Amino acid sequence: MDAEGPSTLCDLCLAQVCRSLNSLCSMRADGSMSLIWAPLFPQEMADQLLNHMAAKEILNDTSVGIFRNCKELRLRRASIQSCRVSAEAFRLALCPHRLLELDASWVVGGLTGADVVSGLASNAECRSSLQRLSLSGLRLDWESLEANGGVRVGFSSLRGLRTLNLANTDLNDAILEDICTLPHLESLDISCSAISNFTALLTCKNTLRSLIAHRLRQLDMSPAQLLSVFSHLHALKHLDFSGDHLAVDSDGRDGDETARQLLEGSPQVLPLLVSLDISGRKRISEAALRTFVESRSGLVFLGLLATGVSSCDFLSTQKNLKVTGEADENQVCEALRRYRDRECFIRVALTHLYSLTIDTDKPQPDVLKLVVSGMQSHPTSLHVHLVATACVFNLTTQDLAEAMPISLLSSTVTQLLHTMKKFPNHQQVQKNCLLALCSDYILQEVPFDKYLAAMLVIDWLSSHEDPTLQRMAVAVISILVAKLSTEEMAQFSKDIFIMKQLLAIVQQKAMVGVVDSTLKFALSALWNLTDEMPVAARNFIECQGLELYEEVLESYCTEPSIQHKVLGLLNNIAEVEELQADLMEEDLLEHILSLLQDPQVDVEVRYFAGGILAHLASRPEAWTLEDELRSTVLKQLHDSIMTWTHLEREMVSYRSFRPFCPLLQPCQPTGVQLWAVWAIHLVCTQNTSHYSSMLEKEGLTELLKALAAHPSTHSDIKGLAGSILSMVERHQIHAGAFNNQTAPQSS
Repeated sequence: MDAEGPSTLCDLCLAQVCRSLNSLCSMRADGSMSLIWAPLFPQEMADQLLNHMAAKEILNDTSVGIFRNCKELRLRRASIQSCRVSAEAFRLALCPHRLLELDASWVVGGLTGADVVSGLASNAECRSSLQRLSLSGLRLDWESLEANGGVRVGFSSLRGLRTLNLANTDLNDAILEDICTLPHLESLDISCSAISNFTALLTCKNTLRSLIAHRLRQLDMSPAQLLSVFSHLHALKHLDFSGDHLAVDSDGRDGDETARQLLEGSPQVLPLLVSLDISGRKRISEAALRTFVESRSGLVFLGLLATGVSSCDFLSTQKNLKVTGEADENQVCEALRRYRDRECFIRVALTHLYSLTIDTDKPQPDVLKLVVSGMQSHPTSLHVHLVATACVFNLTTQDLAEAMPISLLSSTVTQLLHTMKKFPNHQQVQKNCLLALCSDYILQEVPFDKYLAAMLVIDWLSSHEDPTLQRMAVAVISILVAKLSTEEMAQFSKDIFIMKQLLAIVQQKAMVGVVDSTLKFALSALWNLTDEMPVAARNFIECQGLELYEEVLESYCTEPSIQHKVLGLLNNIAEVEELQADLMEEDLLEHILSLLQDPQVDVEVRYFAGGILAHLASRPEAWTLEDELRSTVLKQLHDSIMTWTHLEREMVSYRSFRPFCPLLQPCQPTGVQLWAVWAIHLVCTQNTSHYSSMLEKEGLTELLKALAAHPSTHSDIKGLAGSILSMVERHQIHAGAFNNQTAPQSS
């Protein structure tokens, strides 16, 4: 079972509601949804429904309308982060609720900070109830605020606010002054804003417990002025004054100097501090850091990434102190956890993580989860994805993936595919993704969009000829093609470009007579691509594949591993009645017949040779060569098949038995019938459960019964048919007994 466990019943129910929203709702005149009938939701469940809709990316102006029903769906902790919600939809659906928390970070659709504040302030209950508000990433557009009943609406109107996040906004000094008049303000995030002066913070010096002021590019205060403000923030316990060490327009030397002086200053400055983040700051000495830590026994966190001092020996003795830095994996992972939204730090942390995990031999699912989270948080950052994809490979290579939760691997591969789509022309990123994907366990066992993956790898293959990467790409494609659904395969096989790419690789290898895994994978991919796919088979012929395969068949006459893949594809073509004429070449069929007859040739090669000849000989009206050759084929089919030994290893698998139906008719020649029943008997012996069910579902058991009962059927065929039917019957008895044992019993 997946280590993360199954979903809760509540999650499953909410997911079903999300899927069924259209059928559960009617539409208002303005195009918004309204639940046709709604029970009184437990309050927490209303919050969870909103969160589910946001997470599934179905929360928008239309669907958010269901929350206009404030009596049955009572929101308290609402998150519409990154959703597409307009100001009007927000006002109608969310503002009437008595909210305690609201996260409207990075909302798209034109919603501004001014819209949020004025909307919330219009609800008298909200003005006092709202305690937490996040508008990170929004344009505040403060100029649009107008007087409301003679009183200007600002953040200060939300008198209950305790936590406010305005990172990555156009927050300025004037708005900050208004914010700092809030009577209960405890936590404030003004990172990446236009703030130039901290003086306003003195207004809330007795309540402010947490200040996050990362990368303030326009800060215009001297170190002395900044320290003066800090020294008056008596209640402050958490200070983040980190900088962007990569940016040329950061607060630079003044910020670095402020951090240095803070460390070297009196312990009476910020005496209650338990958390300090100065990541990205330079000019910090180990001695000053030691003095600072030793003078504050309550310190539990230090941010030291990209400072050059995170490897100080004395830090390792501070057992209760968490540190972000580069000294070891714990520090790096702490950085990935805390700096998820800060690209400059994620880049540094991932670079060090890559070095730390190159030779890792233990599964680390928690670390992989952090890497994927960093990729998801910065979908457009080439630097992040370049290093992150390399980390993914390190963490999933060899047998490491098998010890990971399946759900984590699924989300990881999905993220790799997003990365491949986003950076199609960056060779190293594509290479890293391909290296991570090239895992039998991941490709065979992990659920993800196989069709998308196959298309992305094919696209990459078309513009790269590196032998090692080409081998991996073709290997991935050969496995993925076999995993596609019938509908996906039909879509995939229509693209003649794919056929040309794979045939080009076969030709490239055949020209030099090499036998390697790339050639084998390419042949396997082509074989799977044409399996019960007439369009792909036709594309193969139109791309001169038949001529190429005839050459390969002759050139690799001593290589059964190549021959059986070539013959397997020709077998697929022979199954398509309208393409059988293309195989009616005397030299080709005589060569295939010689393979069927030769006892020195491997059974798997002879098997596929027999399949081609059986399909072609089954339709006398389509046979265009000498009748004598057909008679020879039919005789040799019977004689040869009776000499074949049973194979333990799996040689072939079938999507369905439909191509066998014409071969099992009583009117067919004995050789044709014998090849068909031998083939069915082979796969049923190797996987009785799967193929017995397929025989039943597709009606072949009835065909086999009719064949076994027909007076003119050869005894060899009757024997094999009877054996198949016995296997099917035993499977049915076993399945019935199992069902009876597991069925609920009534008392």
